Amino acid sequence: MDRGIDYGNLMHQAMRGLIREVMTRVEQDGLPGAHHFFITLNTHYPGVEMADWLRARYPDEITIVIQNWYENLTVDEAGFAVTLNFGNQPEPLYIPFDAISTFVDPSVEFGLKFETQLDDDDEDDDEDADDAELLHSEPEPPKAGEVVSLDKFRK
Repeated sequence: MDRGIDYGNLMHQAMRGLIREVMTRVEQDGLPGAHHFFITLNTHYPGVEMADWLRARYPDEITIVIQNWYENLTVDEAGFAVTLNFGNQPEPLYIPFDAISTFVDPSVEFGLKFETQLDDDDEDDDEDADDAELLHSEPEPPKAGEVVSLDKFRK
């Protein structure tokens, strides 16, 4: 049965594509100016690669910071690899874009938040539906960080 246009999923894909594009630019040119990222991810998501001790310390989610010290950033269609410093111990990570729950660049007050919710309207399919929110885009004085939820556009 045709369920119409799945705007939530399309927005989800577009926002993940935005993260991929940003990370690709950083891979090629480095972080410009004061830009830096706080990236929260689900450590149990399939494809996340990290040291066992790090996963034991952060069993559900971890927030990584890409700012002053990072190495070996490589981006592919599905995610990115990076080496970060954890207590003076360099650790390689691989993070699928779909494992990311928040992506924030506080230098420009920009953030994306992805929430997973059960789709109650679907009787045949009990997979999680991803909802994405734009936490804040370009700063617009005098507005503060405004949350735009996709739920208000749904029937």
